[in-house]
Amino acid sequence: MADNARNTREIILNRIRAANGDTAATVFAPSPERDWQALPRAYQRKGELGSAERVQLFAERMEDYNASVSHSDEAGLRQAISDALNKRGKEIIVVPNGFPEEFLPLGVRVIHESGFDTAASAERENVITLCTVAIAATGTVVLQHGAGEGARRLSLLPDYHLCIVRESQIKETVPEAMDVFADSATRPTTFISGPSATSDIEMTRIKGVHGPRFLDVIIVR
Repeated sequence: MADNARNTREIILNRIRAANGDTAATVFAPSPERDWQALPRAYQRKGELGSAERVQLFAERMEDYNASVSHSDEAGLRQAISDALNKRGKEIIVVPNGFPEEFLPLGVRVIHESGFDTAASAERENVITLCTVAIAATGTVVLQHGAGEGARRLSLLPDYHLCIVRESQIKETVPEAMDVFADSATRPTTFISGPSATSDIEMTRIKGVHGPRFLDVIIVR
């Protein structure tokens, strides 16, 4: 931090000297790309756990954050989704454009993203999405604006979020997860580690301020 401050100070002073006609002054041009490449990366970048251990760690971390985690295979996913919604007493669910039709839940009213009304509170209470990647070490699901995951408002406005995570999408470390969407990093991206909660308001823990109060995750084998 001290070196960065000193370098910034020298850049500013040399620009002033050059503007005042000091031909001996050297104007240092900052290079974000060069500085980024020069950052030390001694932290762990690759995971060491096997597939089963990685999935277990992700589930444990999610549960630590008070998210509800269940498991399913491909054939039983539609029923697992329906069961999760029935358990919560949900009768309406918003699904993003591109969500697989074969997994749409039974016995509930389905509203597609294209018909999502941000002003109708009853229609924005519950949402189901896919995800881009999940991180075991931090208990995080990552959503990007796109098919099956929807716009950011879909994961921020509803009170309840049901997220579908495939075992193959679970990475052990944050760097491994970042590598997954390196080519789509400019898309709107949301990192979710459990239900929304904050203690910023009078040091009292409040749920649902910045996103859903309730998060369910179904891990698909």
